[in-house]
Amino acid sequence: MAQTSFSSLLPARLQFLLPSRYRSYSHPIVPVLRLSGAIGAVMPFRSGLAMANVASMLERAFSVPGAKAVAIVINSPGGSAAQSHLIFKRIRSLAEEKKIPVLAFVEDAAASGGYMIACAADEIYADPASIVGSIGVVSASFGFQELIARIGVERRVHTAGENKAMLDPFRPENPEDVARLKGLQRKIHEVFVDLVKTRRGEKLNDSYEDLFSGAFWVGAEALDLGLIDGLGDVRSVLRQRFGEDVKFRMIEPARPPLLARLIGRRAVTGGGLIDPAEVVGTLEERAAWARLGL
Repeated sequence: MAQTSFSSLLPARLQFLLPSRYRSYSHPIVPVLRLSGAIGAVMPFRSGLAMANVASMLERAFSVPGAKAVAIVINSPGGSAAQSHLIFKRIRSLAEEKKIPVLAFVEDAAASGGYMIACAADEIYADPASIVGSIGVVSASFGFQELIARIGVERRVHTAGENKAMLDPFRPENPEDVARLKGLQRKIHEVFVDLVKTRRGEKLNDSYEDLFSGAFWVGAEALDLGLIDGLGDVRSVLRQRFGEDVKFRMIEPARPPLLARLIGRRAVTGGGLIDPAEVVGTLEERAAWARLGL
């Protein structure tokens, strides 16, 4: 039986007896999902944004019966260019398939990959104090070669392929490696710039020299540059757009399976070992926010 047929069997005063997804509403409904954190690989104890943990939320948001629009609240300093692009493409694919408009709302920041995701929306709104932009590509690492030499550690690397150990942080930086990296960054930057120009079109004030330099701005400046469409938060904008009686359907992340939750809890409470990958990942995320002054 179709979802709408369930609600037709009960009068309005008894709709509460049905699960929320089967109820018939006389007021407009807008599903809202929140995309927060750095973009890239998701580790067991550090949340983040990646296609693997966002896809199901997007599917559920665009499957809400009678939705007038889908609202995406973004709070991200950026991260993986590939994951940002994958999320962008999935949002656009669902929006075109379901013929539902998408509105993005920036909280603290939609920077770099976060702004790429925001460009999937038909309209972008931000708080006057939000950080928006950073249309560029960055790669950061550390050089440990002097440290390991000081403590008497010998680095041994054996490869098949002359570029296999490119940018090894335990060896002195090779100018040829850096040149190759910059070439890759330029190609990714071109994809980013073309995406923004395609999505924002004539709204962009591209006469501004720093627009695609990796610089970022607060909300009011971003509005002048055409990077966003207006100032406001999700509640005020949607109530103004769809009326005071608009209902928000919050789309929550799926809970991990019980076994995964038990294993995670045991790992946190049962031992004193620290995963170096988790530490580095946390530091990288902190650095991404710090670049924005947050």
